[in-house]
Amino acid sequence: MQHLKGDKSQKPVVLVGKGITFDTGVLNTDAEGRLILCDALTYAERFEPSAVVDIATLTGACVIALGHHATGLFSNNDALAKELLRAGESALDRAWHMPMWDDYQPQLDSNFADMANIGGRAAGSITAACFLSRFAEKFDWAHLDIAGTAWKSGKEKGGTGRPVPLLTAFLVARAEK
Repeated sequence: MQHLKGDKSQKPVVLVGKGITFDTGVLNTDAEGRLILCDALTYAERFEPSAVVDIATLTGACVIALGHHATGLFSNNDALAKELLRAGESALDRAWHMPMWDDYQPQLDSNFADMANIGGRAAGSITAACFLSRFAEKFDWAHLDIAGTAWKSGKEKGGTGRPVPLLTAFLVARAEK
C-alpha cells in the first residue's frame, strides 16, 4: 500500500499479494489494516498451517455489537471456533462466535475491482471478517476482533491484555492434545 501526498494522491484500486484488486476509493480510509492482514494471511498460506488465529482491533462495529465484554470471534471452521470459545471460557476471557454466512459476501462486491475493502455500515464487523476469510480459504482460520476488549477508557484507562488469557489457554489445550 502506498501513502501519497496531495489532493489527487489517492489510488482507488490496490493490488495485494494474491493478485486481487481492492476498491478502496473513499469508502473508508481507516480500513487499511485489513489490507495488511490479508497479505499476512496470504503469506501464512505457504507454510500450510494447521490453523491461523489473527487478532486486531478490526472494527468499531464490533464494539457496537458486543460492547466491551466479549471479543468478536469469526472463523471459517466451527471446530476451531469452539476450541477458542472453550479457551476463552476457561480463561475468563470470553468471545462470541459471530456469523459469516455467504449472505454477507455480496456486500463486498465492487464495480471497479475484484472486491471492496469494506461492506458498508450494516454488519460492518461481519463483512470485515468476510473480507479476511477470502484469504484464508486453504487453512482453518479464526479472527478475534478485540476492538471492544483491548482497552478501557475513563478512570480505568489503559490496555487490558486481552486476548492473551484466551490465546494462552487455547495454546495450552492444543499442546496437551
